[in-house]
Amino acid sequence: MAIPVIDFSKLDGDESEATLAELAAGFEEWGFFQSTDRKRYMMQLVNTGIPDDLLERVKKVCSDIYKLREDGFKESNPAVKALARLVDQEGEGLAMKKIEDMDWEDVFTLQDDLPWPSNPPSFKETMMEYRRELKKLAEKLLGVMEELLGLEEGHIRKAFTNDGDFEPFYGTKVSHYPPCPRPELVDGLRAHTDAGGLILLFQDDRFGGLQMIPNRGGDGRWIDVQPVENAIVVNTGDQIEVLSNGRFKSAWHRILATRDGNRRSIASFYNPARMANIAPAIPAAAADYPSFKFGDYMEVYVKQKFQAKEPRFAALANK
Repeated sequence: MAIPVIDFSKLDGDESEATLAELAAGFEEWGFFQSTDRKRYMMQLVNTGIPDDLLERVKKVCSDIYKLREDGFKESNPAVKALARLVDQEGEGLAMKKIEDMDWEDVFTLQDDLPWPSNPPSFKETMMEYRRELKKLAEKLLGVMEELLGLEEGHIRKAFTNDGDFEPFYGTKVSHYPPCPRPELVDGLRAHTDAGGLILLFQDDRFGGLQMIPNRGGDGRWIDVQPVENAIVVNTGDQIEVLSNGRFKSAWHRILATRDGNRRSIASFYNPARMANIAPAIPAAAADYPSFKFGDYMEVYVKQKFQAKEPRFAALANK
C-alpha cells in the first residue's frame, strides 16, 4: 500500500470532480496524502506558487542550522544519553529494554511572535517566506474540506478563531532525526495523532522513516509514507476529526530511527486558537464528539499524546 499522491492542479478543470473525490478519500480513508504540482494549485489561491528554488533554499538553511546544533544534540539530548546507558548495560550482560519515553529527535519551533535563530543569516528570511506560502495552502485546504463536508465557506476558520475573536495558531516544527546506532532501541518520534487542525509536512526526499496507519483498509498495519521530491504531505489532526464528527479522522503516525542518513522534517501546524470553542459541525449516525475549548483539550493532550486518543475525547465529554 502507498498513500495517495494527488495532483491539485486538476481541481481547476475537467477533472475537478474526480480530484475532489480523491481528496475526500484521502481525508476519510487515510488521514494522510501527498500533494504534487503545488505551483498550479497555489495559483488558484493567489496566482502564485511555491517555487522550487524556495523549497531548495528551505532544505539548505535547515541543513545548515542542524550543523550548528549537531554537537548539542550529541552531547546533551536525553535520548542520546539514555541509549548510551543502555548500550553500557548490554556490555555488562544486563537485559535490554526499548526506550519508551523519549524520541531520537533534534527539534525547535518557529512562531511569528517568538525569537528566531539568527544563524545562518538567511534562515529567518527563507523560513518566513516558506511559512507564508504554507499558510495559504492550509487555508485553501480548509476550504476544500468545507466543500466536502457541506459546510458554508469559512466555517472552519470561524471555528478556529471563535468567530474572529482570536487568530488561529500557526507554528512550524523543524526536526532532524540523525543516524542512530541502535534504532531498534528508540523511536525517532513515538506513535501519536496530532492534536490540532491541519498539518503540512515538507519531509526529506532522500531518507524515509515516516509511517502511518490508514483509517480504513490497512488492517492496523504501519505503512511507509514514501518520499516524493518537493511534495507536501498533508494530515488531519484531532480537531478536524471533531469538527467533521468522525468523518475525517486523525491518523496515527510515527518516525522510525535509522542507522543511515539525517532525516529532515518540517511540519507546519494550522490549529485553533486556545480559546476557540470546538464542536461537531455536521450530524453523524453514531454519537457526537464532545464540545470543548481547544486549550482544555491541549491540557489533556500534553499528558496523553502517545496514548489512545479516544480517552482524550472522553475526558472532555465528562467535564
